[in-house]
Amino acid sequence: MLSRLSIAAAWLLHLLPLPVLALLGNAVGVVIYGLARRRRHIAIVNLGLCFPELDQARIRSLALAHFKVLTRSVLERTLLWWSSRERLNRLIRVDGDDCLRALLAAGRPVLMLAPHFVGLDAGGVGIAMRFDSASIYAVQSNPVFDRLLLRGRRRFGDQLLLSRQESVRASVRAMKSGRPLYYLPDMDFGRRDSIFVPFFGVPAATVPGLSRLARLAGASVVPCVTRVLPGGRGYLVRVGEPWQNFPTADVEADTRRMNEWIENAVRSMPEQYYWVHRRFKTRPPGEARPY
Repeated sequence: MLSRLSIAAAWLLHLLPLPVLALLGNAVGVVIYGLARRRRHIAIVNLGLCFPELDQARIRSLALAHFKVLTRSVLERTLLWWSSRERLNRLIRVDGDDCLRALLAAGRPVLMLAPHFVGLDAGGVGIAMRFDSASIYAVQSNPVFDRLLLRGRRRFGDQLLLSRQESVRASVRAMKSGRPLYYLPDMDFGRRDSIFVPFFGVPAATVPGLSRLARLAGASVVPCVTRVLPGGRGYLVRVGEPWQNFPTADVEADTRRMNEWIENAVRSMPEQYYWVHRRFKTRPPGEARPY
C-alpha cells in the first residue's frame, strides 16, 4: 500500500511545470544534503580524491550542488514516466542523432557509451523516442517499483531490456540486430571481471566491457552525455562522433581511454556526475578503502 501511495504522489509531481519541479528538487536536495550523512560523506570523499587541487570549502560546495541536481533528476523522472511524447520532445533535445542514424542505416552495430551523469535517464528516453534500442536493466527488489520502471523504459518504441544476469551474447545479438545498446560501464561492480585503471589518477576497478563488447559485435562506440540544463530548461543529450581506432588488441589501454574520456566529460559539469556511488570501494590488494 505504501508503495502505491508513493507512486500516486509521484504522479502528481509530473503535472507541475518543469521550472517549479526544478526549484522543488533544488530545495529538497539541500535538505537531503543535510540529512543523508553517509551519502554526503561518500560524495565528499569522491570529489576530494578526483579534485585534490580544490580546498574543502569548494569540495563541499560541489557536493551540495550535486545533491541539488541529483534530487532534481529524481523528481523529474516522473516526467519521463507519465508526460506525453510532445512534452518530452520539448524538454529533451538530442544533438547528433543523425550520426547514429547513419551508422544504423549502414548496418553497423552501435554501442553507446553513456556515463553515470544524473540526466542519463532523460537521455535514455530521448534515444528511445528516436530509436528501438537496448539497455541493461537491474531488477528492483520492490515489485511495484519494478513494474513502474519497466513500464517507463518501454513507453516509446520497441525497447529491449536485458537483465544483468543475461549473457554477453544477448547484448551482442541486440546490437547486431540493429539496436543501439545504451551502455553504462563506469561503476564499481567489484573485483570480479574488473581491471584497475586510473580514474582521475586513482586506481579504479573498471569493467572492460566497452572494449570487449565492441570487439564481439564489431560495433562502433558512440559517446552519449546528457546535461541537466539550469533553470528548468530541460535536458540536452549530445551524441558524439564514433571513436576511431577502437577497440584495439589492448583491453587495458581501451579501458584507460574510456576513463580518460569520462574524466574530460566530468570536468565540463562536475556537479552532475554520480558522486554518491562508492566508485573506489574496490581497492588493489593491500590498499585501504577510502570510505
